[in-house]
Amino acid sequence: MARVKRGVTSRAKHKKVFKAVKGQWGRRKNTIRIARQAMEKAMQYAYRDRRNKKREFKSLWVQRINAGVRLEGLTYSKFINGLNKSGIKIDRKILAEIAYENPNAFKTIVKKAQAAIN
Repeated sequence: MARVKRGVTSRAKHKKVFKAVKGQWGRRKNTIRIARQAMEKAMQYAYRDRRNKKREFKSLWVQRINAGVRLEGLTYSKFINGLNKSGIKIDRKILAEIAYENPNAFKTIVKKAQAAIN
Protein backbone atom coordinates (compact mmCIF):
# COMPACT_ATOMS: atom_id res chain seq x y z
CA MET A 1 0.00 0.00 0.00
CA ALA A 2 1.30 3.45 -0.93
CA ARG A 3 2.16 5.89 1.82
CA VAL A 4 0.10 9.02 2.33
CA LYS A 5 1.89 12.35 2.22
CA ARG A 6 0.03 14.99 4.20
CA GLY A 7 1.60 18.20 2.91
CA VAL A 8 -1.52 19.36 1.10
CA THR A 9 -3.93 18.90 4.00
CA SER A 10 -1.62 20.40 6.61
CA ARG A 11 -0.91 23.38 4.33
CA ALA A 12 -4.66 23.94 3.94
CA LYS A 13 -5.18 23.78 7.73
CA HIS A 14 -2.29 26.17 8.31
CA LYS A 15 -3.63 28.61 5.71
CA LYS A 16 -6.98 28.69 7.48
CA VAL A 17 -5.32 29.53 10.80
CA PHE A 18 -2.97 32.13 9.28
CA LYS A 19 -5.90 33.83 7.56
CA ALA A 20 -7.72 34.10 10.90
CA VAL A 21 -4.74 35.70 12.69
CA LYS A 22 -3.71 38.00 9.85
CA GLY A 23 -2.78 41.44 11.15
CA GLN A 24 -1.65 40.30 14.57
CA TRP A 25 1.71 41.24 16.02
CA GLY A 26 4.93 39.23 16.18
CA ARG A 27 5.05 35.44 15.83
CA ARG A 28 1.28 35.23 16.39
CA LYS A 29 0.83 35.79 12.66
CA ASN A 30 3.44 33.46 11.15
CA THR A 31 4.23 30.57 13.54
CA ILE A 32 1.55 27.90 13.41
CA ARG A 33 1.74 26.78 17.05
CA ILE A 34 1.47 30.31 18.44
CA ALA A 35 -1.00 31.39 15.74
CA ARG A 36 -3.36 28.53 16.64
CA GLN A 37 -3.31 29.56 20.31
CA ALA A 38 -3.95 33.20 19.35
CA MET A 39 -6.82 32.18 17.09
CA GLU A 40 -8.47 30.04 19.79
CA LYS A 41 -8.20 32.86 22.34
CA ALA A 42 -9.59 35.37 19.84
CA MET A 43 -12.55 33.08 19.16
CA GLN A 44 -13.21 32.76 22.91
CA TYR A 45 -13.27 36.56 23.21
CA ALA A 46 -15.56 36.84 20.18
CA TYR A 47 -18.01 34.28 21.62
CA ARG A 48 -18.09 36.05 24.99
CA ASP A 49 -18.39 39.53 23.53
CA ARG A 50 -21.25 38.66 21.19
CA ARG A 51 -23.26 38.19 24.38
CA ASN A 52 -21.78 41.18 26.20
CA LYS A 53 -22.64 43.41 23.24
CA LYS A 54 -26.35 42.79 23.79
CA ARG A 55 -25.95 43.64 27.50
CA GLU A 56 -24.04 46.86 26.78
CA PHE A 57 -26.52 48.09 24.18
CA LYS A 58 -29.50 47.49 26.46
CA SER A 59 -27.73 49.46 29.19
CA LEU A 60 -27.10 52.33 26.73
CA TRP A 61 -30.77 52.36 25.69
CA VAL A 62 -31.88 52.49 29.32
CA GLN A 63 -29.54 55.42 30.01
CA ARG A 64 -30.86 57.36 27.03
CA ILE A 65 -34.48 56.71 27.96
CA ASN A 66 -33.78 57.68 31.57
CA ALA A 67 -32.15 60.94 30.49
CA GLY A 68 -35.12 61.81 28.29
CA VAL A 69 -37.68 60.89 30.94
CA ARG A 70 -35.97 62.87 33.71
CA LEU A 71 -36.32 66.04 31.62
CA GLU A 72 -40.06 65.50 31.99
CA GLY A 73 -39.82 65.00 35.77
CA LEU A 74 -40.24 61.22 35.86
CA THR A 75 -37.96 58.29 36.65
CA TYR A 76 -37.16 55.41 34.32
CA SER A 77 -38.92 52.76 36.39
CA LYS A 78 -42.11 54.84 36.74
CA PHE A 79 -42.02 55.55 33.01
CA ILE A 80 -41.77 51.84 32.11
CA ASN A 81 -44.58 51.09 34.57
CA GLY A 82 -46.70 53.79 32.91
CA LEU A 83 -45.98 52.36 29.45
CA ASN A 84 -47.12 48.91 30.58
CA LYS A 85 -50.30 50.30 32.14
CA SER A 86 -51.13 52.40 29.08
CA GLY A 87 -50.61 49.41 26.78
CA ILE A 88 -47.89 51.04 24.68
CA LYS A 89 -45.67 48.27 23.33
CA ILE A 90 -42.41 49.88 22.15
CA ASP A 91 -39.11 48.21 22.93
CA ARG A 92 -36.21 50.01 24.59
CA LYS A 93 -34.16 50.25 21.41
CA ILE A 94 -36.86 52.24 19.60
CA LEU A 95 -37.68 54.32 22.69
CA ALA A 96 -34.01 55.29 23.02
CA GLU A 97 -33.87 56.19 19.33
CA ILE A 98 -36.98 58.38 19.63
CA ALA A 99 -35.64 60.03 22.81
CA TYR A 100 -32.33 60.77 21.10
CA GLU A 101 -33.52 61.90 17.66
CA ASN A 102 -37.06 63.22 18.20
CA PRO A 103 -37.57 64.68 21.70
CA ASN A 104 -41.01 66.12 20.87
CA ALA A 105 -42.44 62.72 19.93
CA PHE A 106 -40.83 61.22 23.03
CA LYS A 107 -42.47 63.93 25.14
CA THR A 108 -45.92 62.81 23.96
CA ILE A 109 -45.11 59.18 24.83
CA VAL A 110 -44.02 60.30 28.31
CA LYS A 111 -47.26 62.27 28.75
CA LYS A 112 -49.34 59.18 27.88
CA ALA A 113 -47.33 57.04 30.31
CA GLN A 114 -47.73 59.70 33.01
CA ALA A 115 -51.49 59.82 32.43
CA ALA A 116 -51.70 56.02 32.83
CA ILE A 117 -49.91 56.22 36.18
CA ASN A 118 -52.28 58.94 37.51
